[in-house]
Amino acid sequence: MTKKFRQSKLRVKTMLLTFFDIRGIVHYEFVPNGQTVNQVYYLEVLEWLREEVRRKQPRLFANNSRILHHDNTPAHTALSVRELLATKQITMLEHPAYSLDLDPNDFFLFLKIKEILKGRHFDDIDDIRSNTTAALKAIPQKCIEKTCVKQGLVLFKT
Repeated sequence: MTKKFRQSKLRVKTMLLTFFDIRGIVHYEFVPNGQTVNQVYYLEVLEWLREEVRRKQPRLFANNSRILHHDNTPAHTALSVRELLATKQITMLEHPAYSLDLDPNDFFLFLKIKEILKGRHFDDIDDIRSNTTAALKAIPQKCIEKTCVKQGLVLFKT
């Protein structure tokens, strides 16, 4: 009796957090393997984001003219996150419940990345991350600007 073996595809996943405004990508990072995006981790990400804004867009940082739009996941709506945003004088744009169609990451940014990477196979997680980063950087600023205007977003999206 002969046995047939089927080659299985390795399913490796990684999570990408992105923040962009009408001028382009402000900050992005891959969530470390095994890390849950909880309020503690998200607070660290927001501190990195603040530093990126301070460095890349000092006028926005200086006059506190930032608006953050994120969805209603528990990490984003936690009391500690809302308190941080309030103390740093960052306005949060409310995201209506059950309104996934208002998420520019899902309906624009990630679709563009998938378009660029379609049909390609990667060797490992580092290969996935480097190719995803290249795809993210390849998205024209005009496309990001058009999406921000269409969605009514002026500054950050997560």
